[in-house]
Amino acid sequence: MTLPKTGTSKEAILESLEKYRENDTNWRSGRTWGYIFDAGKEAEEVAKAAYMMYLSENALDPTVFPSLLRFENELVAMGKAHVNGGDDVVGSFTTGGTESILLAVKTARDHNRKLKPHITQPEMILPITAHAAFHKASHYLGVKVVAIGVDPVTFKANADELEGAITENTILIVGSAPSYAHGVIDPIEEMAAIALRHEVLFHVDACMGGWLLPYFRRLGEDIPPFDFSVPGVTSLSMDLHKYAYAAKGASLILYKNKELRRSQIFSCAGWTGYSVVNPTIGSSKSGGPLAAAWAVLNFLGDDGYLELARKKLECMKALVKGITAIPELRVLGNPQMSLVCFTSDVVDPFQVIDEMKVKGWYIQPQLAMGPSPKNIHLSINASNTKWTEELLVDLRTCVEIAKGIKDTGGPLAAMVRASFSNADPEQFGPETFSQMLTMAGIKGVQLPGRMAEINEVMNALPPRFRELLLIEFINELFC
Repeated sequence: MTLPKTGTSKEAILESLEKYRENDTNWRSGRTWGYIFDAGKEAEEVAKAAYMMYLSENALDPTVFPSLLRFENELVAMGKAHVNGGDDVVGSFTTGGTESILLAVKTARDHNRKLKPHITQPEMILPITAHAAFHKASHYLGVKVVAIGVDPVTFKANADELEGAITENTILIVGSAPSYAHGVIDPIEEMAAIALRHEVLFHVDACMGGWLLPYFRRLGEDIPPFDFSVPGVTSLSMDLHKYAYAAKGASLILYKNKELRRSQIFSCAGWTGYSVVNPTIGSSKSGGPLAAAWAVLNFLGDDGYLELARKKLECMKALVKGITAIPELRVLGNPQMSLVCFTSDVVDPFQVIDEMKVKGWYIQPQLAMGPSPKNIHLSINASNTKWTEELLVDLRTCVEIAKGIKDTGGPLAAMVRASFSNADPEQFGPETFSQMLTMAGIKGVQLPGRMAEINEVMNALPPRFRELLLIEFINELFC
């Protein structure tokens, strides 16, 4: 495809855009239990109007558009008050949880370069349930991941194992509030105390829960301390485009003081152009997300968020109760937030997902890792809550259908497991993974209607093989 020789009319362009999204997931239906956070039509309209008002403003230089500086400072102020940050706590607005996490790791690395210059091979300690963004930060920033285990029943980080994992190279320890996969909060107080005793920075990944958990506590839930009220917590990430319902991308990275944040900021005057100073990763960036986040937080207000939290809490409890009542299913862990995952020892969860898709539901598969078996994941959104009972009815039906599907693992998964379980993934070239994609029925952008066998193949592979297979898939997917 090349650029058209002459321009296209506005009407034709908008018509094409509408046509191109015909096959996209209909997230406004409320039947999508993942990826989307929807507080309703009015909040969406406010976000879009504010976003478009500031679409063309550039947040590169806060002195040029002081309104954007005001939005950011007010969002940080509201965010830090929400997580018990005192006067010294500072922060930055970012494009999402991944950028917030990258910055937290970058800050820890550079802060320790000043204080502990003898560390040449920095390490950060992560529970195996910590978000993949920390592994991305490790890959980008050269900070080694030291993984620790979790309790096989609660899926919370093992604090005893943390103590033994600390070395002279440790620059950062991470806990989740909550972890994405199981919706449980790590023992933040215990982990932070260990970090404090060893004089190591401690980051709380509250990208999912930072906004919502304080409301659950106010609604009577037993939510343990996880924020800046905990001695030893030095930074915290909290997404606004999740349960604060801001437009993507909107997140906050907060630090206990300016001294720590100083290591986040990049500046360059050693070139012939204008002097550059970037508090976050991007330089030029639209003011739209900032304005939209500010608008939505002010539109919904504290009472609005509390009511949305009430609906999600009721939905979560109803789902846990309903799933537990289906004999073939069991909930993993004891979810403390609106993230629920469950599995089965009787039917194949991946087949259940395919059957639910036939009935118009999007629910997410999660592969086995450590003590967590393959499972089904639900991220509860405000627009999902009206469908709770219908989801449970269809889930029970789909479990019965899945019970009648034989050989759910498939011969391909069995072959993959036998061939690659003990193999060195780095010894295989791209052609091997390309052949595996073809054998699984994946050709270009075309995926099979049913994904159970593909998910089973992925589940059969060791994690590094999964990663290389996904790299090959994405490399083929895009031009």
